[in-house]
Amino acid sequence: MNARVLDGEIMTSKLDDVRAYDGVRTRRVFACIIDYLVVGLLTIPFAIVIFVLGIITLGLGWMLFSILVPAVAVLYIWNTLGSRDQATLGMKAMGIRLDRLDGTPIDGMTAVVHSVLFWAGNVILTPLVLLVALFTDRKRTLHDLLLGTVVSRTDR
Repeated sequence: MNARVLDGEIMTSKLDDVRAYDGVRTRRVFACIIDYLVVGLLTIPFAIVIFVLGIITLGLGWMLFSILVPAVAVLYIWNTLGSRDQATLGMKAMGIRLDRLDGTPIDGMTAVVHSVLFWAGNVILTPLVLLVALFTDRKRTLHDLLLGTVVSRTDR
Protein backbone atom coordinates (compact mmCIF):
# COMPACT_ATOMS: atom_id res chain seq x y z
CA MET A 1 0.00 0.00 0.00
CA ASN A 2 1.32 3.43 -0.92
CA ALA A 3 0.65 5.37 2.26
CA ARG A 4 2.46 8.32 3.76
CA VAL A 5 2.14 9.73 7.24
CA LEU A 6 1.54 13.48 7.26
CA ASP A 7 0.91 15.23 10.59
CA GLY A 8 -0.09 11.95 12.22
CA GLU A 9 -2.62 11.07 9.51
CA ILE A 10 -2.16 8.28 6.99
CA MET A 11 -2.44 9.64 3.47
CA THR A 12 -3.03 7.06 0.74
CA SER A 13 -1.91 7.64 -2.81
CA LYS A 14 -4.17 7.94 -5.82
CA LEU A 15 -2.75 4.61 -6.98
CA ASP A 16 -4.74 2.89 -4.23
CA ASP A 17 -8.04 4.18 -5.63
CA VAL A 18 -9.69 1.62 -7.94
CA ARG A 19 -11.28 4.44 -9.95
CA ALA A 20 -7.79 5.34 -11.23
CA TYR A 21 -7.86 2.17 -13.35
CA ASP A 22 -11.34 2.41 -14.84
CA GLY A 23 -11.06 2.05 -18.63
CA VAL A 24 -7.26 1.96 -18.58
CA ARG A 25 -6.93 -1.07 -20.91
CA THR A 26 -8.97 0.56 -23.67
CA ARG A 27 -7.19 3.88 -23.23
CA ARG A 28 -3.80 2.11 -23.45
CA VAL A 29 -4.76 0.54 -26.80
CA PHE A 30 -5.80 3.88 -28.29
CA ALA A 31 -2.75 5.62 -26.82
CA CYS A 32 -0.53 2.99 -28.45
CA ILE A 33 -2.17 3.60 -31.84
CA ILE A 34 -1.69 7.37 -31.50
CA ASP A 35 1.95 6.88 -30.48
CA TYR A 36 2.62 4.63 -33.48
CA LEU A 37 1.23 7.38 -35.74
CA VAL A 38 3.39 10.02 -34.04
CA VAL A 39 6.54 7.89 -34.38
CA GLY A 40 5.67 7.29 -38.02
CA LEU A 41 5.34 11.03 -38.64
CA LEU A 42 8.57 11.78 -36.75
CA THR A 43 10.37 9.22 -38.89
CA ILE A 44 9.75 11.19 -42.11
CA PRO A 45 12.12 14.13 -41.44
CA PHE A 46 14.82 11.79 -40.15
CA ALA A 47 14.42 9.65 -43.28
CA ILE A 48 14.97 12.72 -45.44
CA VAL A 49 18.14 13.57 -43.50
CA ILE A 50 19.41 9.99 -43.89
CA PHE A 51 18.60 10.04 -47.62
CA VAL A 52 20.66 13.21 -48.11
CA LEU A 53 23.43 11.82 -45.92
CA GLY A 54 23.45 8.68 -48.07
CA ILE A 55 23.95 10.74 -51.21
CA ILE A 56 26.79 12.69 -49.60
CA THR A 57 28.51 9.52 -48.34
CA LEU A 58 28.01 7.64 -51.63
CA GLY A 59 25.48 5.24 -50.09
CA LEU A 60 27.11 4.52 -46.74
CA GLY A 61 24.67 6.72 -44.83
CA TRP A 62 21.75 4.67 -46.11
CA MET A 63 22.71 1.89 -43.69
CA LEU A 64 21.13 4.08 -41.01
CA PHE A 65 17.73 3.25 -42.49
CA SER A 66 18.00 -0.14 -40.76
CA ILE A 67 17.81 1.47 -37.31
CA LEU A 68 15.71 4.52 -38.18
CA VAL A 69 12.33 3.54 -36.74
CA PRO A 70 13.64 1.96 -33.52
CA ALA A 71 15.95 4.94 -32.93
CA VAL A 72 13.14 7.45 -33.45
CA ALA A 73 10.84 5.42 -31.19
CA VAL A 74 13.43 5.20 -28.40
CA LEU A 75 14.11 8.95 -28.58
CA TYR A 76 10.36 9.63 -28.54
CA ILE A 77 9.77 7.39 -25.52
CA TRP A 78 12.80 8.74 -23.66
CA ASN A 79 11.67 12.35 -24.13
CA THR A 80 7.94 11.88 -23.48
CA LEU A 81 7.38 8.93 -21.15
CA GLY A 82 10.58 9.75 -19.27
CA SER A 83 9.58 13.39 -18.83
CA ARG A 84 7.93 15.09 -15.87
CA ASP A 85 4.47 14.23 -17.28
CA GLN A 86 5.32 10.49 -17.39
CA ALA A 87 3.19 10.08 -20.51
CA THR A 88 3.64 9.95 -24.26
CA LEU A 89 1.53 12.18 -26.50
CA GLY A 90 -0.91 9.32 -27.02
CA MET A 91 -1.14 8.70 -23.30
CA LYS A 92 -1.75 12.41 -22.65
CA ALA A 93 -4.50 12.41 -25.28
CA MET A 94 -6.14 9.42 -23.58
CA GLY A 95 -5.71 10.81 -20.05
CA ILE A 96 -3.35 8.16 -18.67
CA ARG A 97 0.18 8.13 -17.29
CA LEU A 98 2.82 5.63 -16.19
CA ASP A 99 3.62 5.53 -12.47
CA ARG A 100 5.94 3.48 -10.32
CA LEU A 101 4.34 1.67 -7.43
CA ASP A 102 6.92 3.09 -5.04
CA GLY A 103 5.96 6.65 -6.01
CA THR A 104 9.27 7.69 -7.57
CA PRO A 105 9.12 9.36 -10.99
CA ILE A 106 9.77 7.45 -14.20
CA ASP A 107 13.18 8.24 -15.66
CA GLY A 108 14.14 7.98 -19.34
CA MET A 109 15.86 4.61 -19.02
CA THR A 110 12.91 3.00 -17.23
CA ALA A 111 10.60 4.41 -19.90
CA VAL A 112 12.73 2.90 -22.68
CA VAL A 113 13.03 -0.47 -20.91
CA HIS A 114 9.25 -0.47 -20.37
CA SER A 115 8.65 0.07 -24.08
CA VAL A 116 11.29 -2.42 -25.21
CA LEU A 117 9.75 -5.06 -22.93
CA PHE A 118 6.36 -4.21 -24.43
CA TRP A 119 7.63 -4.64 -28.00
CA ALA A 120 9.64 -7.79 -27.22
CA GLY A 121 6.79 -9.26 -25.25
CA ASN A 122 4.37 -8.70 -28.09
CA VAL A 123 6.73 -10.31 -30.58
CA ILE A 124 7.38 -13.37 -28.42
CA LEU A 125 4.40 -13.77 -26.08
CA THR A 126 1.54 -11.75 -27.60
CA PRO A 127 -1.38 -13.64 -26.04
CA LEU A 128 0.27 -13.81 -22.61
CA VAL A 129 1.07 -10.08 -22.49
CA LEU A 130 -2.54 -9.21 -23.24
CA LEU A 131 -4.12 -11.91 -21.07
CA VAL A 132 -2.17 -10.89 -17.97
CA ALA A 133 -3.93 -7.51 -17.98
CA LEU A 134 -7.31 -9.23 -17.75
CA PHE A 135 -6.47 -10.99 -14.48
CA THR A 136 -4.15 -8.68 -12.56
CA ASP A 137 -5.05 -6.04 -10.05
CA ARG A 138 -4.80 -2.52 -11.42
CA LYS A 139 -5.00 -3.96 -14.97
CA ARG A 140 -1.22 -4.29 -15.17
CA THR A 141 0.43 -5.97 -18.15
CA LEU A 142 3.39 -8.35 -18.01
CA HIS A 143 6.00 -5.62 -18.50
CA ASP A 144 4.30 -3.51 -15.80
CA LEU A 145 4.66 -6.42 -13.37
CA LEU A 146 8.33 -6.88 -14.24
CA LEU A 147 9.18 -3.20 -13.72
CA GLY A 148 6.90 -2.38 -10.79
CA THR A 149 4.89 0.15 -12.77
CA VAL A 150 1.23 0.83 -13.32
CA VAL A 151 -0.77 2.90 -15.81
CA SER A 152 -3.43 5.06 -14.18
CA ARG A 153 -5.85 7.74 -15.23
CA THR A 154 -4.80 11.34 -14.78
CA ASP A 155 -8.33 12.63 -14.20
CA ARG A 156 -9.09 10.57 -11.10
